[in-house]
Amino acid sequence: MRECPACGTSVSADAEICPACGAEVDGATSSFSPVASAEGARVAPAEAVEGPVLVVRKGPQTGERFFVDRAKLTIGRDPDSDIFLNDMTVSRMHAVVEQVGSSVTIKDSGSLNGTYVNGVLVDSAELSSGDAVQIGTFQMVYYCVPEGGR
Repeated sequence: MRECPACGTSVSADAEICPACGAEVDGATSSFSPVASAEGARVAPAEAVEGPVLVVRKGPQTGERFFVDRAKLTIGRDPDSDIFLNDMTVSRMHAVVEQVGSSVTIKDSGSLNGTYVNGVLVDSAELSSGDAVQIGTFQMVYYCVPEGGR
């Protein structure tokens, strides 16, 4: 639950209009049904990549690359997120990607629509090269070239 910015009445997370005063409630996260990839859950990279990267395969920012270049990256609809996904199906603070050594993990941050890895809803999952990550309507593929080659 959250509060109406105009009158302070409690409104549901998916409400767009306050039931008490009729004010527009900005920032509601829209629901959606996750979709499976037609190509399969795991995908080989189309081209060589350097280091761990998430590449948007489906969604409004198709082709965009987000490099995992530090220990922690936030993913969300908040413009201050490290990985900004501007779509109402993405929560403001949707997930976090953490890198420890050569291991990269994605953790859901209590989002409305959840975080999926290879079509499975996860709270947390270690990523392997070729894994499909779905956040809202965005489907990204995680690629990582192991040290010492491809």
